[in-house]
Amino acid sequence: MPDTAVTMVVTEPRGPLRHFVRETTSPIGDWVRVSVTASGVCNADIGTAQATGAGTSLPVTPGHEVAGAIAELGDRVEGWAVGDRVAVGWFGGSCGHCAYCRVGDVVHCPERKVPGLSYPGGWAQSITVPADALVRIPDELDFYDAAPFGCAGVTTFNAVRKAGTRAGGRVAVFGIGGLGHLAVQFAAKFGYETIAIARGGDREKLARDLGAHHYIDSDAQEPGAALKELGGADLIVCTASSTAPVEALLTGLNAHGQLTLVGVDAGSLTIPAAQLVMNGHALTGHLTGGPRDTEEAMAFAVTHDVRPMIERMPLKQADEAVTRLRSAAPRFRIVLDTTGND
Repeated sequence: MPDTAVTMVVTEPRGPLRHFVRETTSPIGDWVRVSVTASGVCNADIGTAQATGAGTSLPVTPGHEVAGAIAELGDRVEGWAVGDRVAVGWFGGSCGHCAYCRVGDVVHCPERKVPGLSYPGGWAQSITVPADALVRIPDELDFYDAAPFGCAGVTTFNAVRKAGTRAGGRVAVFGIGGLGHLAVQFAAKFGYETIAIARGGDREKLARDLGAHHYIDSDAQEPGAALKELGGADLIVCTASSTAPVEALLTGLNAHGQLTLVGVDAGSLTIPAAQLVMNGHALTGHLTGGPRDTEEAMAFAVTHDVRPMIERMPLKQADEAVTRLRSAAPRFRIVLDTTGND
């Protein structure tokens, strides 16, 4: 008898996510089939689940934070074995031969694949992906904690470590949500004096528990001015999905400091050019990381006890998970559990 898998599917634009039981097919060539245990729910999945983007091909199965074990290998796959514990993130494969791929910058490959967009994603009990998208999961990390590292984890890890901040410098994280709670942990564990910025005082204890040395309530204080009072930041990682606060945040950035945008919306930025020039400021965006980056993020997390804060929900409740995420209800990542969905 053929194997079957529960798969969450959107069959019409803005339609609900419904579960279907489908037969699995064996991978060919350089592709691998993964038996999924855990699959994260990311803000980017909201757009994928709407199925309204240009070039969308229905039906759609979202999901790009996947963790499980290899079930089958294509006939050209080398270096992997059935049973290997693996993750698949927002990076879902690349061409392997363009200028970006040849220098290891696979996430900027013009032919980059994204699970859920380029092929059916991980809100399912089975996903088939290119072998070059696979990430090895360390034994010390369970599938539910590993899944968010494919997007949120590697994104915040790279945003902090690749900024070139001086040793012992001051790093501020704006927004303590699905991305920010990880960015605070990484910044603190890297040894930076860490400042958490969020709305309201109710998150201060959590931020400090995550490793923040200072907390700024952006409802009570103007964040840029408050940062300046603390001596200014060498790096600001902006994880909130809004561009509105950026100009004000720059006033709290030290000379030669950097502000890195991780969370974004459809807005635009208007920054006084003289402010950038006179202070030597750098304003940059950061996307994510490739499989090797994700493995390094996981290894760092195991060594330094960095973990996502997650809520588990059954796979068949994916539609409810999207609704919760839209309302900013989760603290802080939802992970879909594919077990018990037969």
